[in-house]
Amino acid sequence: MEQQLMPPDYCILKQQMQELGRFPFARVGSIGCSVCSRQIFSFSVGTSAERVLFAGAFHGMEWITTMILLRFARGLCEALRDHVPLAGEDVTALLQKRGLCIIPCVNPDGVAIQLCNPEKRWQANARGVDINHNFDAGWCELRELEIESGITGPGPTRYGGPCPESEPETAAMTHLCRRHCFCQALAFHSQGEVIYYDFGEHTPPCSLEMAQRMADAARYQVAKPEGLAVGGGFKDWFIDCLRRPAFTVEVGMGENPLPIEQFEPIYQQLEPMLVLALHL
Repeated sequence: MEQQLMPPDYCILKQQMQELGRFPFARVGSIGCSVCSRQIFSFSVGTSAERVLFAGAFHGMEWITTMILLRFARGLCEALRDHVPLAGEDVTALLQKRGLCIIPCVNPDGVAIQLCNPEKRWQANARGVDINHNFDAGWCELRELEIESGITGPGPTRYGGPCPESEPETAAMTHLCRRHCFCQALAFHSQGEVIYYDFGEHTPPCSLEMAQRMADAARYQVAKPEGLAVGGGFKDWFIDCLRRPAFTVEVGMGENPLPIEQFEPIYQQLEPMLVLALHL
């Protein structure tokens, strides 16, 4: 009997990470803890020092991105175990040249709050700080825009915190990236079927072409963010601090949280792009 799809609460996330850890070539661990002491789990595969980073669920209502990354991790492991292609690609050969690290849920507290209290429409972490406004890249400029928009303190969304990198979830991601030489990073959000690639003068020249190739694979659009979507984000920090390509991938269409019924078509549309991102 096919297993029923369920939103990834912390128990489900922990169980699925344990299952991934049973594959002998996979490494499952934690990059840190959330405000409420939930583990921020990591999944890694491949032995190359050069690695790609995928991360999801920066926002509580965007838990479908955790499901996408967990499904991809399992599909990747099964393809490696069975020596079969994934999305038409020989992933065994790809992972000999470049490894992959996945952080399926950056903000486990925010996801828990949203799943238990859907009426709150919660995006932030447990302290009411929006993780994707808390990175140290254009933070001061973004803070001014937040204040102009009436966002002056903790709440369900868009408050960037008292200072950059004030939150343990943000710090866990930046410490991870400083320790490891990721050649590129993809941050998964919902929704819009669009890929953002740009942040100021430090955007690598290759980023637009890479974004376009990924967008073509998923039948998405490429765009530059505007307004409150500029600055403070993980993609912005990765570009600004590390001078390497990074992308925000907005999956699906509709209003957050996207209905779980959309998961299968969203995933099928994204899988070729996820494999492509391993060897761009």
